[in-house]
Amino acid sequence: MSIGLLCAFNFRTVPPTPVSPVPSASQLAWQQLEYYGFVHFGMNTFTDHEWGEGRADPSIFSPTALDCRQWARVVRDAGMKGIIITAKHHDGFCLWPSNTTTYSVRGSKWRDGKGDVLKELSEACREYGLKFGVYISPWDRNHPLYGKPAYNRVYKDQWREVLTNYGEVFEAWLDGANDQTKRMVYDFDGFFRTIRQYQPKAVIFSDAGPDIRWVGNEKGFAGETNWSTRDNEGTFPGFADEKALNVGDETGGSWIPAECDVSIRPGWFYHSADDEKIKSVSDLMSIYYASVGRNGNLLLNIGVDRRGLVNERDVARLVEFKKAREESFKTNLARGRVTASNVRGNEKQFDGEKAIDQRDETYWATDDGVTKASLEIDFGREVEFNRFVVQENIALGQRVKRFSLRIWKDDRYQTITEQTTIGHKRILILPSSRTNKVQLVIEDSKACPVISNIEIYNATEK
Repeated sequence: MSIGLLCAFNFRTVPPTPVSPVPSASQLAWQQLEYYGFVHFGMNTFTDHEWGEGRADPSIFSPTALDCRQWARVVRDAGMKGIIITAKHHDGFCLWPSNTTTYSVRGSKWRDGKGDVLKELSEACREYGLKFGVYISPWDRNHPLYGKPAYNRVYKDQWREVLTNYGEVFEAWLDGANDQTKRMVYDFDGFFRTIRQYQPKAVIFSDAGPDIRWVGNEKGFAGETNWSTRDNEGTFPGFADEKALNVGDETGGSWIPAECDVSIRPGWFYHSADDEKIKSVSDLMSIYYASVGRNGNLLLNIGVDRRGLVNERDVARLVEFKKAREESFKTNLARGRVTASNVRGNEKQFDGEKAIDQRDETYWATDDGVTKASLEIDFGREVEFNRFVVQENIALGQRVKRFSLRIWKDDRYQTITEQTTIGHKRILILPSSRTNKVQLVIEDSKACPVISNIEIYNATEK
């Protein structure tokens, strides 16, 4: 090796050191999905309940035209990346022929008792390029062992069946639901170990993680400040501080990002009385901005109807919602001359252009110790915009604590908004502004900022 090459090798600027905690590979892959579907379907669909008591006869489960390929097609066409199915809700009825209970599709007349919703749905997800996830409620209002220690083994066996018979599962979803009179002491650590054993790449959701946390409400709204880090000491599913879950913890020692669950209708299961109560496109856009736009993932629920189909009204609204998103983010205005107040090692690989090159793996970074910096985009002409998208390279940890946005007006920069966290993605809804230059100012950061993407739009939706 020549002396010149040796010197270049020795003095090449190294990438920023990760700021702990950082996401696992599975958590990173999950965050990039951003938007996927929840499907509530089961005995409650046919009894018109939200929480069944576990006493309804299995023969009541009788979809006349169940088509999981239709579900998958609707979800894909809506722009979602996966489906999480309520394989068992609180009533204990299993959508697969479980050997742990007699209360399942095996006891129904559907498919002559030989049907398996999970099999049909998992195959449909693979056909349509979707991720497949499963929710199994720990509360079981039918099983005779519920309330006794032996039930923990039953519940683990249910997870074993689901996680070994239907291919890859991207998310295992459970909560802390419990009977208020016949209290069950759950072996949550054992549940988590079981899931890890059979699907080590799956992320586990519950109120308190361990991989993904509940956002603290069922409105789909994350906090305007939303840290992916959590101080999770002493918390477990069913025992969680909803206010704290909504914003996370700046100094938290665990990486547990927020998932925002919300239903497109007032309830989670399909009820014909709600056919005219589907959320408007405007409502859904507000939810999108407050979930994906605030460093969370959006889990939007669809209640499949008694035919076993996603209802036509829901399909139409999902398509309208997709079109509204596409219109809002149609033309990215973030192009022009980029100037950064500081560039790591003055090297091109970390310069400001990397924030607008539309490549996930590149990013603008500053020198170590520089936690206040700015990035200017000179459009070279006057543009009008009302949306600003900014992302951090969260593989290196969530860093930005405060930032502001400024526009060039009347021969000076004027601040138009001041914000806190960024994370995987932050979308700002702004008053319409006309300017030829915009400046992102990092006011404070845990370490040198690592900004991987900036996009600017002039949304047309009302």
